[in-house]
Amino acid sequence: MTTVRRSRERGITTLALDAPERRNALSARLVGDLADALAECGEDGDVRAVVLTHTGNTFSAGADLTDPPHPDDLVALLRRIVELPKPVVARVTGHVRAGGLGLLGACDIAAASRDATFAFTEVRIGVAPAVISLPLLPRLDPRAVARYYLTGERFDAAEAARIGLVTVSGDDADAVLAPVLDGLRRSSPQGLAETKRLLTAKVLDTFDRDAADLTALSARLFSSAQAREGMTAFLERRDPSWAR
Repeated sequence: MTTVRRSRERGITTLALDAPERRNALSARLVGDLADALAECGEDGDVRAVVLTHTGNTFSAGADLTDPPHPDDLVALLRRIVELPKPVVARVTGHVRAGGLGLLGACDIAAASRDATFAFTEVRIGVAPAVISLPLLPRLDPRAVARYYLTGERFDAAEAARIGLVTVSGDDADAVLAPVLDGLRRSSPQGLAETKRLLTAKVLDTFDRDAADLTALSARLFSSAQAREGMTAFLERRDPSWAR
């Protein structure tokens, strides 16, 4: 059974992360399923654009601590979204945490409903938002991202739009996405592909320059004693040893 649900309407393929019992955490399986689905969309001439969304009340809770993907696989997934010759549009109607924010950063456009919430929670379990910084740091407001990276604070959809994490927010994500999808349907495949290439060039430069170092950093941190304590505390629903 796949962890990604697919549907299509008038040239737009929707890929819904579909592991709500795990809060759509980025497991090795989900990362693989999503990468496969995106590859098929990229090769399908009838697909004008891709909408990436979710089932349940969480877009993604970040890395699955019981079945985490290899950092290289997460890098490959994020790069696939950025390099896909079709626009990828995120639709968020729930919570997004940690690694899930990397998916938003890799997408070309993102819309969130007002009840969506966001947080970079890596620091609270003893790691850093390393790999997901590849698409995020080139696109986010530097002062804001410093605050939210370092504190792990939760913020709302309006703030996510202000700092560049999402494109637009509103009471109804589908309502704010309607003109976006209409515009994509009216655009030529060649025009979309070449325009996306222009828009993502600097992001891909970051991948080329920093992916190896950030992958190594992620692996080192996740194998550290502090990360083991942080992840154990999270799974046991208690404060880690350093909390005051």
